Amino acid sequence: MQLNKIPTTVVTGFLGSGKTTLLSNVLKQAAGKRIAVIVNEFGELDIDADLLRSCPLDCEDNESAAPAQSDDQSNSGIYELANGCICCTVEEEFLPVMQQLVERRDDIDHILIETSGLALPKPLVQAFNWPGIKEYCTVDAVITVIDGPAVAAGRFAHDADKVQAQRLADESLDHDPSLQELLDDQLSAADLVVVSKNDLLESSERERVEQVVAAKVPAAVKTTYISHGEAPLDMLMGLDAASEERIADIHNHHDHHHAHGEHHDHAHDHFDSFVITLGEVDADKLQVAVKGLIGDFNIFRAKGFAAVPGKPMRQVIQAVGKRLDVHFDRLWGAEETRATQLVFIGKGIEEPVVKAALETALVDAA
Repeated sequence: MQLNKIPTTVVTGFLGSGKTTLLSNVLKQAAGKRIAVIVNEFGELDIDADLLRSCPLDCEDNESAAPAQSDDQSNSGIYELANGCICCTVEEEFLPVMQQLVERRDDIDHILIETSGLALPKPLVQAFNWPGIKEYCTVDAVITVIDGPAVAAGRFAHDADKVQAQRLADESLDHDPSLQELLDDQLSAADLVVVSKNDLLESSERERVEQVVAAKVPAAVKTTYISHGEAPLDMLMGLDAASEERIADIHNHHDHHHAHGEHHDHAHDHFDSFVITLGEVDADKLQVAVKGLIGDFNIFRAKGFAAVPGKPMRQVIQAVGKRLDVHFDRLWGAEETRATQLVFIGKGIEEPVVKAALETALVDAA
């Protein structure tokens, strides 16, 4: 057994659960640690990677955090796997990046992997048993992030009758059991469950979340509740779970798809995803349009950036369920084209219809 393996933290969780915010806060805390980050986003536009890249990564030595020859990474140690679900592209996309990191193992203290909301942790963790990887890397922990208010409202829970009765009352939710199974599979692999948005939970709602989690994970798996993605570093790193050693014993709903090589038979067949690009927009009108689309169509997630006339900063828009969050994150670059770009993920949604609705917010350049 190789000593001093590079510890790797895998952060998984459903759409909009707060994975990127958690990772950003980890990076801000990790002073002195040389961290390589792998992000995987479902959709053509990797907005999560852009959000991570815009954070001040004081923790990293940019010369040594990642190999400079990679075309798909920035100089801040961030690798992008934009070709769909990481669990379906382990061999084609993930392993080559891990091999690059292994080559630079003397320059890396920790690896962080953020999966897409649709990814299954198991195939990814199993890859750490592959020759050339297992000698040098270990999974320190699989952290599954769940949206506290969503779970409290009965969304994406698997089989509790009373939870199902609550969620049926919300027309904006998807009732396809594959979504519930997907979250179950993410929880089944967890070494730590992080419940996000604790500040939005009443005590009775927190108890409901505790009951849902307790029904799906072993008692030995700890659960922590956080607000604004903030958690102490020692709570998230240094768990030494060696998850790859036990992952084969975990059975989940989607095992048969990967066992038979049918990599694309699971969640991807149930989702539509596309990017809408516009010019400058009226922020208020855009928010009204997005809320209207979410009310009218089966949209699970909408997120992206907006260019607002007269505003020097880029506006971030993120919508999950009926909740819409908006904030300005950074200045537009001098050479950057001021454009509005939004990713929509849903079921049975049509790009022309969505684009036409959003164009009502366009500002006349003349």
